[in-house]
Amino acid sequence: MDVASIDDLAAERLVKAESAESGRSSVTVYSRPGARLRQTVMALAAGRVMGEHQSPGDASLLCMRGRVRVRAGDAEAELGPGDLVAVPPQRHDVEALEPSVLLLTVALH
Repeated sequence: MDVASIDDLAAERLVKAESAESGRSSVTVYSRPGARLRQTVMALAAGRVMGEHQSPGDASLLCMRGRVRVRAGDAEAELGPGDLVAVPPQRHDVEALEPSVLLLTVALH
């Protein structure tokens, strides 16, 4: 059984995001051929935005560190550590209000 330290991965990704030109860094922590689930640790430097995009399936975002704003149309939610939100099925974006780490879980169809 493989055990991953999500906290260690979060710290590592945040360092990489803050030094990357794009201001972000991610690593897939769970996915395998035929799996119907994918989990990704994503880090965003403060002020960076993951531009508007569509989710590939049912998904949730768990804020592990920092603060982010998720916007979809006229709706928005601010997340802090420990906050979880279902990703809207329409186009949305994510803005890091401070250096942030998220766990994205996506159900693949």
